[in-house]
Amino acid sequence: MRIDILTVLPELLESPFAASIMKRAQDKGLVEIYTHNIRDYSTNKHRNVDDYQYGGGAGMVMSIEPIAAAIEKLKSERTYDEIIYMSPDGELLEQPLCNTLSLKGNLMILCGHYKGVDERIREHYITKEISIGSYVLSGGELAAAIVVDSVVRLIPGVLNDETSALTDCFQDGLLSPPVYTRPPEFNGWKVPEILLSGDSAKIDQWREDQAIERTKLKRPDLLK
Repeated sequence: MRIDILTVLPELLESPFAASIMKRAQDKGLVEIYTHNIRDYSTNKHRNVDDYQYGGGAGMVMSIEPIAAAIEKLKSERTYDEIIYMSPDGELLEQPLCNTLSLKGNLMILCGHYKGVDERIREHYITKEISIGSYVLSGGELAAAIVVDSVVRLIPGVLNDETSALTDCFQDGLLSPPVYTRPPEFNGWKVPEILLSGDSAKIDQWREDQAIERTKLKRPDLLK
């Protein structure tokens, strides 16, 4: 998979992809992640990428020219399965969407800033808009990093145990059951006996029951 991210602040994306699972995925050659500074495509001598909005009002708008130039340049080099815009009014990022995107070959992600991008970019270039929640961030970089992390970890070979992602929260529409590790007792607090029994069938049933109960308690909306 290849992911190209368009941003005015590429430095915000250096750390998320330089460590842990994201770094290992790149080192293994399973994903290529590139950031592109939109300012490099500005024809303004000051490298400006924003302007006042038509009709007045507070806040600047990201200009159409440098964004269009960046997108056209990348599109001339390869075909993209999706050109994504991180937006508060996009489709909510949930596990099924992550699963779908993990099967793609090439993704482009546009990070907004200020009051957003000129609407014509959204109308003529963007194929999918994604939101990570009903709130507003200073820019789309952190949201883009979340999308990349949630998608890349699903690519076969990225995680050491490929079955791990299949048992994560939301994969079956439920929260995950509680988990325990050694020691079996600490401060008088004991691990449930069923998990120490070695009976795989009973353990699986216990985990399923616990996942359902936890979902009912903490996220009943998922059961609807």
